[in-house]
Amino acid sequence: MAGIGAFGQRMVEPAQALPGRAEAMPVPARHRVLDAPLDDAFPGMARIWFGMGCFWGAERLFWTLPGVVSTAVGYAGGYTPNPTYREVCTGMTGHAEVVQVVYDPARIGLADLLRRFWEGHDPTQGMRQGNDVGSQYRSIVLVADEGQAALAQASLAAYQQRLDAAGLGAITTTVERLPAFWFAEPEHQQYLDRHPGGYCGLGGTGVACPVGTGAAA
Repeated sequence: MAGIGAFGQRMVEPAQALPGRAEAMPVPARHRVLDAPLDDAFPGMARIWFGMGCFWGAERLFWTLPGVVSTAVGYAGGYTPNPTYREVCTGMTGHAEVVQVVYDPARIGLADLLRRFWEGHDPTQGMRQGNDVGSQYRSIVLVADEGQAALAQASLAAYQQRLDAAGLGAITTTVERLPAFWFAEPEHQQYLDRHPGGYCGLGGTGVACPVGTGAAA
């Protein structure tokens, strides 16, 4: 993945953000692994968006879960409409690399997705994940409604207690309402299915999260 952008480990101001464009990114018709649409209304399903470093590895973490209907990588949490990968890597769009997770609430609970999120990366690193440095790699949960926000905040508090007990640092993850999700370029979708030996910079803390798998949040 790309290195430090123009703004490094700080957020660009809205007035300084790149202007973007009106044209939407082309989206592949089907998911390479799940054989589901990427861009669809998904009636009866729910969605949530996770930023946890490089989105290649983040997407693979979620498409393997039973009950996840579709995943797609893209950009969210910033200011630039329809950004390109190169623009996001400059740090001048304000976006994080994120994975959109579409799931069937009858088959998998949000708590289980949050557990995979917390355990799948190190949420104490600020605007970086391992060797990937920049605001685009920050830890973020983007939610669709207040119910998701409440559960995400509760899981954050529960995981912070576990990290404290392990002598680790403060969580820097933010929980925010999704302003917009912009699909990444087709070559980034399900990247690690096409390139199984490709780069994945994710690494967890080794501390288990006490939510999901039937545990109370």
